[in-house]
Amino acid sequence: MRGTGGGSGGIQRAGIPVFLYHAVMEDPPDWIAEFTVTPKEFAAHLDAVVDSGRTPVTVSALADHLAGRTPLPARPVLLTFDDGFADLPGPTAEALAGRGLAATAYLTTGAITPGGRSLLPPAPMMTLAQAASLEQYGMEVGSHTVTHAQLDTLPPRDLARELRASRVALEDALGHGVRHLAYPHGYNSGRVRRMAAAAGYETATAVRHALSSDRDERYRIARLIVRRSHTVADVEGWLAGGGARIAPYRDGAKTVAWRWYRRARAVVRGPVFAG
Repeated sequence: MRGTGGGSGGIQRAGIPVFLYHAVMEDPPDWIAEFTVTPKEFAAHLDAVVDSGRTPVTVSALADHLAGRTPLPARPVLLTFDDGFADLPGPTAEALAGRGLAATAYLTTGAITPGGRSLLPPAPMMTLAQAASLEQYGMEVGSHTVTHAQLDTLPPRDLARELRASRVALEDALGHGVRHLAYPHGYNSGRVRRMAAAAGYETATAVRHALSSDRDERYRIARLIVRRSHTVADVEGWLAGGGARIAPYRDGAKTVAWRWYRRARAVVRGPVFAG
């Protein structure tokens, strides 16, 4: 494992772990089980964060740093949560607040709005009315689109709706602006990133299975997706700044090929769940 990562020209930069969680529950539906951790495992992860000596910050803090407005603490860490599962405004938020840990939650508005439509399969979800309670626990709220579609496969009109309608719904529920976006399953493109900026977002997070850095791309912030197979040792390795490459970096050939395959498939099948 490594504490710092090298860029081109010998430039060294420290990795910033940005953890991506989904559900925290004992018995998840099969479709999300791979990306679910148990409450006991989650507590151990949070204890590792506390013991690491890193300072938990929100995505807003990273955004302010990347925009040159304010510096980050010396050793930051970010905890993010996608979709809006039912545990989030209850035991998960309580576990974070009990340790004084900042976090950012990205909510799929179609999945948490009564009568809403999303591509997510059935699962226990929070409600849009509970979004404000996340802030009461000290969590920041961002958008995870309306339906959780693969954004880079959508035509411009549908993409614009996913970006704008989700933000409007969250702003109406919270009573203030929403600055940040997470791409469903991290799928994005140059066009998606430009439209995210045009829709009023200051940042967008991807996945990339990599550590972020203080030179990361504001509209493609790297995150480490936490799977049920990951151990506390994996989490500790990421917290130490190792175990993964450091963004920014160019997409590999496999990533590019998978992107083109998904786009061709979407032409035939239409929008599909980003999972």
